Amino acid sequence: MTRILFAARPETWAAYRDCLPAALTDAGVTAEIATLAEAPDPATVDWIVYAPNAGLTDFTAYTRLKGVLNLWAGVEDVEGNRTLTVPLTRMVDGDLTQGMVEWVTGHVLRHHLGMDAQIKGTGWQPDFPPLARDRPVAVLGLGELGAACATALAGLGFPVTGWARTVKDIAGVRSVCGPEGLRDALSQAQITVLLTPLTRTTENLMTAERLGWMPPGAVLINPGRGALIDDDALLAALDGHLGHATLDVFRVEPLPRAHPFWAHPRVTVTPHIASTTRPASAARVIAENIRRGQAGEPLLHVVDRREALA
Repeated sequence: MTRILFAARPETWAAYRDCLPAALTDAGVTAEIATLAEAPDPATVDWIVYAPNAGLTDFTAYTRLKGVLNLWAGVEDVEGNRTLTVPLTRMVDGDLTQGMVEWVTGHVLRHHLGMDAQIKGTGWQPDFPPLARDRPVAVLGLGELGAACATALAGLGFPVTGWARTVKDIAGVRSVCGPEGLRDALSQAQITVLLTPLTRTTENLMTAERLGWMPPGAVLINPGRGALIDDDALLAALDGHLGHATLDVFRVEPLPRAHPFWAHPRVTVTPHIASTTRPASAARVIAENIRRGQAGEPLLHVVDRREALA
């Protein structure tokens, strides 16, 4: 019998209560699932299905543990935990990726087409946008989500430059890396999308200097992590040369009502809805990884924690 601890908030368990056991059965895994509230003996737990906001931070007592399977795409809240000595996997799920592609594509097209002015109905003032081929876009971060968004935007005809730690081979996307690559990507793009993971090296990635590399009137779209941006620097840039910022993620969530982003005329706030983990499809990802682990096969989507633990 495989014993699983579902370490997440009660409302999250309510969403997985039916679909996770079903997914495990479909994967051929016979399992017993307990929640944090049921306080199972840590020494009997084989796998932890984990949400970083659950409150579990010390994994020392889980002596039989084989892996921690994160329910979120982001792992910045757990990857540096030194009590975690078993493999950590991130959530890579086709439905989560598709949701991000739809949100990013929609907002890139919104800014490209100038839809805000049309929706506000300011009068009969025809203003024809260029075709997509004349609107350079940068996607910072070419992991699962960034690569999918870059591919979708390139498919619509946008010239897309992708920036990552290393050069990636993505059809239709010009890939750059390193500090010079970042300046290259930002200085040419009229629309920039932030999808890098949050690490020690990417926190405050968008400093005043780097925001200054962006062309006059450029748009910044952030569905990645709030701490990728220096908020004060962004506000100053929006009062200057930047055209707009559409922000879905923030350092503090919900975004406090007193935060100047709410009132700024060049900021659009969305309430962390760019994409989310869908329980039915995520449960299948979790079940497949547990099946693999029990069969001695390599786990999918294992996090490289060397930088976080250095």
